[in-house]
Amino acid sequence: MKKAKQKVKILAALFSLVLVIALLPVFILNAQVMSPEDLAAVNAREEFRIGIQAYNRFAFNEAILSFERALFYRPGEALILEWLGNAYYRSGFEDIALMQWVLAAQAYGFTSGPGILLSSKIETVRNSRSAFTFYDFPQRFVESGRFPGSHENNVFYRQPTSVLTLNDGSSWVAAYGSNELIRIDVNGIIRERFRGPMVGFDRPYDIIRSSDGRLFLSEFRGGRISVLSPNGEWLYYIGSRGIGPGQLVGPQNLAFDEEEYLYVVDYGNRRISKFDPSGEFILSFGQRTGIFPGFRSPTGIATKNSRVYVADSLARQISIFDHNGFYLGILTDSGLTSPESIRFIDDTTLLVADANRILLIDIQTSIVRELGVLGNSPSIKILGAEIDTNGNVLAADFNTSEVTLLTNMEDMASGLFVQIQRIIPDSFPIVSVEVNVMDRMRQPIVGLNASNFLLSEQGYAVAEQSFLGAAYLSENTDISILVERSPNTLGIRDDLVAAVRDINAAGSRVVSLVSAGEQPRHENLLPGQGITPARQLETAARSETGIYSPRWRFDLGLRLAATDLLAGEKKRAVVFVSAGDVYTPEGAYGAPLSLGELAFEQYSLSELAAYLNNNNIVFYAVMAGNGIAGRDIEYLCEQTGGMVLQLYRSQGITQEIANLVNLPNGNYSLSYRSSLYTDYGRAYLPLAVEVYLMERSGRDETGYFPPLE
Repeated sequence: MKKAKQKVKILAALFSLVLVIALLPVFILNAQVMSPEDLAAVNAREEFRIGIQAYNRFAFNEAILSFERALFYRPGEALILEWLGNAYYRSGFEDIALMQWVLAAQAYGFTSGPGILLSSKIETVRNSRSAFTFYDFPQRFVESGRFPGSHENNVFYRQPTSVLTLNDGSSWVAAYGSNELIRIDVNGIIRERFRGPMVGFDRPYDIIRSSDGRLFLSEFRGGRISVLSPNGEWLYYIGSRGIGPGQLVGPQNLAFDEEEYLYVVDYGNRRISKFDPSGEFILSFGQRTGIFPGFRSPTGIATKNSRVYVADSLARQISIFDHNGFYLGILTDSGLTSPESIRFIDDTTLLVADANRILLIDIQTSIVRELGVLGNSPSIKILGAEIDTNGNVLAADFNTSEVTLLTNMEDMASGLFVQIQRIIPDSFPIVSVEVNVMDRMRQPIVGLNASNFLLSEQGYAVAEQSFLGAAYLSENTDISILVERSPNTLGIRDDLVAAVRDINAAGSRVVSLVSAGEQPRHENLLPGQGITPARQLETAARSETGIYSPRWRFDLGLRLAATDLLAGEKKRAVVFVSAGDVYTPEGAYGAPLSLGELAFEQYSLSELAAYLNNNNIVFYAVMAGNGIAGRDIEYLCEQTGGMVLQLYRSQGITQEIANLVNLPNGNYSLSYRSSLYTDYGRAYLPLAVEVYLMERSGRDETGYFPPLE
């Protein structure tokens, strides 16, 4: 028995020795630390993961640091370089972002799929950084789509005469031939149609909108103007059929002046009739006088700065009158074939429908320029044209019964600028994604819906793609208030309080109030016992005197205020309350910089504008004192779509800030179910988004890490 036990012990020892010898290579391998190459790969992947997670929670500075560390371990890695460029872009450092993207494109190979996509992004950002406005350079618009009035035996509408565009990208169309008003979305789908009151519309011709949103629709055969709610519901009539004062025969185009007086082209009576805001007749003009031969065929009408511009299709000219109907002369009588509708698209430029052409006329120089042409067929007759929210021209072609879409030729060539801004995989495999869609000038594209998007993983369409929403439809807005804390504002603290009170009355959620002192800080807005939010805002606006300093920092304050908005609503703005510049007795500005000596100590003006723009933040400036805005403030407003407002102007500031809700926004949210293997959350999962709109398209590709398991 004893020998048997010894034998078992010997066998066990031998087995252990064999096992040790067999596992010795594994022990040796594990005893040796990973090779430098393998360790660098692991470290790079971990830093890359941290960077992407930081990016998706809007911590762009943290993301930059992580991507930089990842590049330290894996120099020249194309994917890391691309993400580093993305983080710099969202941080407002576009020059550095472009450098990183160029390096990434080189690493990918410029002819590879990722390289081509990245090169397109580089070209778009470079082109849009040029300082010019939409109409400051020669352009050519070409047909990019048609909204036909019929298909085979199906009639949708007949003989369109006028187009009125809306903030959501859709457009009202007056359909003369089918006696209705229809609303068409950006994809050409009819969303609504209205045929008027019990008696119906009687040959609707032109449609315009008042400042309160009501619609005014002329009825050519009815001899009247129908007034409709903003939603198209009939309210009441203005005018009646006849030749007497306030009566109309064949009313065509309409226009409002700055005081909401309505001007009607009374075609049958060859005159212009003017009505006050309540619909009461004021006067008529346009008949033959000593210096004016009278209208032959009045068509289009537009008003600007107390002047009334009227087109005459037979005389082939546009005449000018004052708001009382006194003849001032001819704007132009050359270069026109058969002018119809005319619309102001800015303070000095008229958009003119002229036979088969769309023209631009500068009212200061009378220069006529052809913007686009709808073919050469004599059957084409454009009666109405307007520029929509997405920068396209919509032309109502009466003879062919269709609305034609014209787009800038360069936009057609470059397509849409699509950016995947954020991926949220917290509920994986259900993944949410935020996508921003713009044109080549980085102006938002609105009006898209589920049919315009296609999401794919590794070349295959995703499962359960859902359209969650569009920012342009949202009525929720966020505001961060930035208050100048300089010696100039110390003496107008009551004005600061008044400004903040009026801003708060605009209806946006006030996310934060930042004091731009020597060390910018957040003022306390947490509700306190017995203190209302409004009262607390006023206290925060005043702040203590010690924070006011000649060394106040605009740049740091603006960055802080803007960052507060990143995780909130997509319609958002920083409202800057300032004393502005003051005049010296000599008439020059009192200081070389309206924002102080340290205004751009850390961040340049262009970097601040880029930070706001690349995160869809509008900049407003409220001048609380007697000063005016400097060029730097005006620049930020112009670049972001905001405006400068004088606190004590007659109209107040509340309504203009409330109009933030109406500004275009190209942000869209979607979700889908991923089918990719996650490697327990360690895999980098790719995602591609394609966007289609009529003849244009755009694409972006990126990726994310799912949650660790």
